[in-house]
Amino acid sequence: MRIPTEALVEKYQSNLYAAAFSVCRSAEDAEDAVQDTFLKYHTMNKQFESEQHVKAWLLRVAINHAKNTAGSFWRRNASPLEDYIETLSFQAPEDRGLLEAVMALPEKYRVVIHLFYYEDYSIREIAGILHLAETAVKTRLSRGRKLLKITLKEEWNDDE
Repeated sequence: MRIPTEALVEKYQSNLYAAAFSVCRSAEDAEDAVQDTFLKYHTMNKQFESEQHVKAWLLRVAINHAKNTAGSFWRRNASPLEDYIETLSFQAPEDRGLLEAVMALPEKYRVVIHLFYYEDYSIREIAGILHLAETAVKTRLSRGRKLLKITLKEEWNDDE
């Protein structure tokens, strides 16, 4: 199965961007990762089993591109997630705090939380996308949730 690149861009661009951003925490780097992902899809001749398989492949490639970018010396020494957050609008003040708390998590927790809660992937699907055991995904989700609970509880207690 082969889906036209334009249709995939229209349908999945924002999903890939959000996943890449959760890894590299930079708007420009996330955009680059998404663009590189679609370029790779467009130039290869791989056949896929289904649209879900295509989406999972796109997410895996975007996350890997974002990891490579985030791991480079130049990007490790660049800035500011805070500058990007300032450009976003939130429906409720708590939404900003939640985004900041999620983005403060270590990458391995941040990625699985993003895929589980924002992309609605199952634990089995996340395991396939990230090439992890299902138990590893469950552990990362559990630990990520605990860290979020601690962080958000501290922020909430500070407000009182």
